[in-house]
Amino acid sequence: MVPTGDPLPLTGVFGRGGILRVGDLVLRPYRRGGLLRHLNERTYYSHLRFAAEHAVHRGLWESGFPTVEPLGYAWRPCGFGAEGVLFTRLAGGEAWPKRWDLSSARAPHIRRAIASLCEWGLWSPDLNATNVILPPEGGVLFLDWDRARFEPEGTNLWPRYHARLERSLRKLGAPEAAFEAIGSASRP
Repeated sequence: MVPTGDPLPLTGVFGRGGILRVGDLVLRPYRRGGLLRHLNERTYYSHLRFAAEHAVHRGLWESGFPTVEPLGYAWRPCGFGAEGVLFTRLAGGEAWPKRWDLSSARAPHIRRAIASLCEWGLWSPDLNATNVILPPEGGVLFLDWDRARFEPEGTNLWPRYHARLERSLRKLGAPEAAFEAIGSASRP
């Protein structure tokens, strides 16, 4: 599938910028975070990181997990590494921080999605409140599976997810209802 039309910046999104929309497709270039972004914003060692994210994302989508539809990825050699872009289907909705008022109503969906990740043993270190989309018709969609990995069987991921999301909520100045939406840190 080749997208037609002019790429437009996708407005109202969080992240490192550069996310484009072409029709109902979203193009998200890979960009580094943390301190490394000051030295090397876009080049990765190889394309395998992009392939790994797409494989996890595709598996989640095909299992019925609430995420946007992954369509593929592309990469090109760049210097001593590779640059890449992830393609997904556009999904309606807004990032959770723009709709804190829906926290109580969407809490069961948020907790159910996290519980599924824990049950499968999938740790996603980039999961934060800005990667939770609240569609207008209800439910939630989780985004960003870069660096996601399966942990050894029996690993209790709930406290890690809780701490990760709690840190994100504090950083974003979330209201109490948002903290209640992620539930207890001791939940199985």
